Amino acid sequence: MEQVIFYLFIFMIGTVFGSFFTLAVYRIPLRKDITHERSYCPKCNHKLSFWDMIPILSYIFLGGKCRYCKEKIRIRYLLLEILTGTVFLLFAMSVNISFTTIEISKLIYMLLGFLYIAGIIIIAGIDKERYTINKGVLIYEVIINCLYIVYLYTLGQANIYRYAIYLFMLFIFIIAENTYLKRKLKDNYTLEILELSMVMAVFTKEVTYVATVIITLLLIAVVGIAKNILKKSSKNENEKIPFGFYLVCSNIASLIIMNFITCGW
Repeated sequence: MEQVIFYLFIFMIGTVFGSFFTLAVYRIPLRKDITHERSYCPKCNHKLSFWDMIPILSYIFLGGKCRYCKEKIRIRYLLLEILTGTVFLLFAMSVNISFTTIEISKLIYMLLGFLYIAGIIIIAGIDKERYTINKGVLIYEVIINCLYIVYLYTLGQANIYRYAIYLFMLFIFIIAENTYLKRKLKDNYTLEILELSMVMAVFTKEVTYVATVIITLLLIAVVGIAKNILKKSSKNENEKIPFGFYLVCSNIASLIIMNFITCGW
């Protein structure tokens, strides 16, 4: 029973993160504050109260509408909260952590995993809307990677040289993009994807990243075929593919599956 309550708590934490992601994906590209400025209705600009922002429940009790102007709230906000809660729950379950006998090493890994997943979900949301990998969130992920390396080192599981190579390559990409290549390239999206790949390779390791790439290519192919069948691609033949978005979705799935295989299940 305690384990069920523990997992329910994890799910609730995930839904809170999911609610925050909708705000972060909108405000970060606009360089707006995401921590101190209160949420507000984009239609009537009325600041939302605590009761308006309870994940899942507020949407249900308000009938999917703003309490003040009755504007319909997009259902994707509800779906993102449910999906994020589910992802956090599955990740916690994949770590195979027990509430009654919590292992500190597993607890730290789970918390780092939550922070890593939070960052790449925000990256995916921004990429889907704007076809760019946000540098600020990417730097945040580099910090999480560094904490993860310290965690592995304390357990005696880290090959410092291996991780140093990845981080060195990442910094080279970032420096090159912001100096020489910034003047030479009109579109540096490919380089941004490489930077995101380095971040993923550090936290999820090579095998999981290879699985990520394979799943990403399959996912893009399936989506492309589905669009052709539904004849949605005829109107936007030059539509860009948010590769980072698909890469993040595949990476989260690969990470959880790999954890289920390796963490005692």
